[in-house]
Amino acid sequence: MPPQPAVSHADSVPDPRRWTALIFIAIAQLMVVLDGTVVNIALPWAQQDLDISQANTQWVITSYALAFGGLLLFGGRIADLWGRQRAFVIGLIGFALASALGGAATNQAMLFGSRALQGVFGALLAPAALSLLTVLFTDTKERAKAFGVYGAIAGAGAAVGLLLGGTLTEYLDWRWTFYVNIPFAVVAAIGAIMVIREPESARNHSRLDIPGVVLASAGLVALVYGFTRAEHEGWGEGVTVSMFIASAVLLALFVLVESRTKAPTLPLRVITDRNRGGAYLALGMAIIGMFGLFLFLTYYLQVVRGYSPVRTGFAFLPMVVGMVIGSTQIGARFVTRVAPRNLMVPGLLTAALGMLLLTQMSLDSSYAGLLMPAMVLLGLGMGTSFMPAMSLSTAGVRPTDAGVASAMVNVSQQVGGAIGIAALNTIATSATASYAQENGVLPIDPAAMVEGFTSAIWWAFGILVGAAVVAGLLINSKGPQARPEGEEGLGEAEPVPVMAH
Repeated sequence: MPPQPAVSHADSVPDPRRWTALIFIAIAQLMVVLDGTVVNIALPWAQQDLDISQANTQWVITSYALAFGGLLLFGGRIADLWGRQRAFVIGLIGFALASALGGAATNQAMLFGSRALQGVFGALLAPAALSLLTVLFTDTKERAKAFGVYGAIAGAGAAVGLLLGGTLTEYLDWRWTFYVNIPFAVVAAIGAIMVIREPESARNHSRLDIPGVVLASAGLVALVYGFTRAEHEGWGEGVTVSMFIASAVLLALFVLVESRTKAPTLPLRVITDRNRGGAYLALGMAIIGMFGLFLFLTYYLQVVRGYSPVRTGFAFLPMVVGMVIGSTQIGARFVTRVAPRNLMVPGLLTAALGMLLLTQMSLDSSYAGLLMPAMVLLGLGMGTSFMPAMSLSTAGVRPTDAGVASAMVNVSQQVGGAIGIAALNTIATSATASYAQENGVLPIDPAAMVEGFTSAIWWAFGILVGAAVVAGLLINSKGPQARPEGEEGLGEAEPVPVMAH
């Protein structure tokens, strides 16, 4: 690897504008997370307006997921090579233009294309945002506060998206679920250009690993598409099975190539460290449970209980509040005092307790007596565990690898989301069909649907308990404060100096 630039005295002074930079990074992250759910609420209206067939409706979600999930590692490495501020601004501008295209869509091809473009630019934007935090905030206490804000947004953004999507669709038009991204992106881009300055010493000056990029992107696309297809076509369907086999082969080749190349897309030291590897795995498992829960609770509230889209969004607010408190008031305050796993394990178990309450859901469950307490527990638990998990996921990496380490956080979330929706939806559908057959009712009978939801939520409960076990076994007690071991720098990297201006 070519020598990294020398650090000047000016680089050693923390950038006085780093907290202002956090505001614009947070705005951008909120936009990306919102987009995961805000469009979902508007789907029926877009389908009717653009005459999209029921079979093709899934591509509004799938085209985004494939582009975003498949290109994340590429986007993370590009941020390391080009510069994170530059990648961040390009990602924002591209995302805004793609959103404008989606809002103006006149046919299904235009809508699907805009969603794919959102995914492409999102894959550049998301790793750049997280890695900017990693290189701008190097003081332990400041880093905890910054990641507390980031973790709260990452956890609560999906629920906020349901509220915003419902409000925009009900009172304006489905197209505003796309247009709403534009002001977010414009404000964040202008702020980033004016305020954010990353240290030159954190830039990676190696060459782009083309074979690694191709193998990683193809392998991740095949994996995400396999899970997405399984949800609609079944797990034993030919193309679904072929996608999983292709993904396994491509990702195995990717690991082989990365272990032999001098400038890998994903240096294996990033994921073989037990703390980071454990954080990626626990985070992915937690997301599996969360995505399934959002899906089932949304259906339960709207279809079974007859809530409007706006009322459904408001119903999720206790979870949002819980996540914000868990991330900023518990996670951020205690992560510098206790080991990360001592926050993650209780946090995940608290979330699991909330999930356990939801297994008792019935046709007429009390919102105040059952749903709201469960959501508060889920929010508190997830917020408390997400914050140290995300901080741990990027702690100890070399500054030049911050982008790709951040991309792995997003890969965990995307793959976890794809698995959660596909696997838990399959379980719910199967349980609903069994109940309907045994009781002589149709699968659309509310009682049959609730039986399906609760069956899947039992699995989500088990997965969250499993995530707590993974965090307890893989993440050691020292966490990100561990010192580097040997030349590979598997522990904490040297602090990254930040330019003053």
